[in-house]
Amino acid sequence: MTAIHKFYVLPDLICALVSILGATFLFWELLRLGWFRGSLLRRSALTACWIAASLVFLLTWLFCFARVSFAFPPRMVEWTQAFGLIGGFCVTCAAVLVALLRRVPRPFREDRRDLFRAAGAMALVTPPVVAAFGIIDRTQFRVTETKLAVPNLPRDLQGLRMVQVTDVHLSPFLSEKEMARAVDMANETRAHVAFMTGDLITRPGDPLDACIRQIARLRADAGVYGCLGNHEIYCGTEAYVTRECARRGIRFLRSEATDLRFGAATIHLAGVDYQPMHSVYLQGAESLVAPDKFNLLLSHNPDVFRVAAHQGWNVVLSGHTHGGQVNVEILRQNLNVARFFTPWVRGPYHLGSSAIYVSSGIGTIGMPMRLGAPPEISVVQLCAI
Repeated sequence: MTAIHKFYVLPDLICALVSILGATFLFWELLRLGWFRGSLLRRSALTACWIAASLVFLLTWLFCFARVSFAFPPRMVEWTQAFGLIGGFCVTCAAVLVALLRRVPRPFREDRRDLFRAAGAMALVTPPVVAAFGIIDRTQFRVTETKLAVPNLPRDLQGLRMVQVTDVHLSPFLSEKEMARAVDMANETRAHVAFMTGDLITRPGDPLDACIRQIARLRADAGVYGCLGNHEIYCGTEAYVTRECARRGIRFLRSEATDLRFGAATIHLAGVDYQPMHSVYLQGAESLVAPDKFNLLLSHNPDVFRVAAHQGWNVVLSGHTHGGQVNVEILRQNLNVARFFTPWVRGPYHLGSSAIYVSSGIGTIGMPMRLGAPPEISVVQLCAI
């Protein structure tokens, strides 16, 4: 089994196991809540639902695992996995809601039996409704305008507007037509310079040439530049993307730098390939910093920011996190998977005299849905502090 296949199979296995555990937990909580009292038909129906859910999640993972050895259409694989992930998400959320209901003291529940039956039904129905909303919202692209305050900003860079497109993940979940709409929105911003910060596609077999064709439509006065993301590495397309985009006038910077002139000021622009998590970040990148210029770094993943600030980069532009993609707010705390990997999930951040902007991007991975992290075309405007 190749390293690429291992990368995709392990998350499938984890998600399937979590989904099965979620279905089991939901079954147990409903049992303790008293939903299995009553007729044999009702008990049999609930038991059959649990068995069916567990089998679906298990078969979903087995199908995705089988793609290692058998050639299945990418669209079939993607949507099968998505069905399993979304189903697991709904079941797990429902289990948590039912568990919270069961924590209410029994006398209080017994006195308001009809109310709690309705609440239990809502707990089962709400997650699928929310998931459906997230599926619809995943293609509701919007342009976000952010002023990024930077200390000691050269006068001629004041108000400079940079448009960033990232994490496209062109796949069965995002069509070329939808991507073209996002590119049109980026061009309508009439930014001074445009950046593409990685993850053109998700898996081998996704329409990479179509994605490159659309990226080539990006327009900006000072040109279009980019850096490579982790999915270019997983798919083994780093050289191809670099070469084909260069043929179309788009330069992907791979541990190299170039100067962009704006009046009397110069942006020393550099880019690096995706930096593997928990590795030694930005090795050799300090040699790309020009002490007498304004230094801007393109890095797909934002967790390099602390090192970048230490090396002297004034601004970093990143993506990778999808803004969390699925965000749940509990007690005014925004919870998402990305927060377990990096403190810089979405929007602007500052460390000392350095700043970073992390874009939510326009695509999705795993579940074709977004909650609390709408897809964005980012316009970052530099301004002095």
